[in-house]
Amino acid sequence: MPKKIRELKNLLLQSGFTYKPAKGSHSKWIHPKLSKAIIIAGKDGSDAKQYLEKQINEAIVELNKIETEEKEESEE
Repeated sequence: MPKKIRELKNLLLQSGFTYKPAKGSHSKWIHPKLSKAIIIAGKDGSDAKQYLEKQINEAIVELNKIETEEKEESEE
């Protein structure tokens, strides 16, 4: 069962992403540690597309990896 758009937005907020409005139902999500932005299209109650869920999960994994590396470097 696909997640709702609002669930994905909550995941991004919890991970430290910032919301920037875009045209229409689009929203742009950025994080200072990642070079790519995530564009979400659709209303909060709509089902998320599979590619969007995958893109967000990959971004969160990449962010966790970066934060882990930074933590290891600061412990040295």
